[in-house]
Amino acid sequence: MPKDRDMKSMKRATIVVMVLLVFAGACAKKKPAPVTQPAPPPAVSTPSSSSASPAPTPQPVEESVPVPAISEDAIGNRSLEDLNRDSPFKPAFFGLDSSELDDAGRAIVSGNADMMKKYPRWVVTIEGHCDERGTAEYNLALGELRAVAVKTYLVALGISPDRLRTVSYGKEFPFDMGHTEAAWGKNRRAHFVITSK
Repeated sequence: MPKDRDMKSMKRATIVVMVLLVFAGACAKKKPAPVTQPAPPPAVSTPSSSSASPAPTPQPVEESVPVPAISEDAIGNRSLEDLNRDSPFKPAFFGLDSSELDDAGRAIVSGNADMMKKYPRWVVTIEGHCDERGTAEYNLALGELRAVAVKTYLVALGISPDRLRTVSYGKEFPFDMGHTEAAWGKNRRAHFVITSK
């Protein structure tokens, strides 16, 4: 009995679908035949008369050329490559063997946070860097602590953690190749890279 009921239901459904298809096909709009433009009438020449004024010469119509909108946002319209080559972000520097942001470092990170608030779609990678002193393992760990310290401060300033990535390069990519305290001070940093916008 249930099989017969299922078969009857399938037949009814098939009939309903077929009726709807036939109805939809009958109601479909037909494409109108293309309209051809009639040929313009031939020019009629009139005898010239000394009292008739000459017909004005047709002037070409100047079409306005659309001018692309120029955005005043010189930073937001730049490519990622251009942004990172001439970055709007400043690096935050650290003391020897430290991952603590001092007052100058907090001021720099605060300015970078303001930039991120202005461009809320930007995602940034914070790179932790160290100077050449110490082992590779020690510097990788210290670089990570520096990147995380900056990320934590940015989150405290209202930047979503979803927009922040961290990576440590230890002593692998120095800004300054020198072997002096001045060079080492430039290399102990958290560097900002825009990874998407």
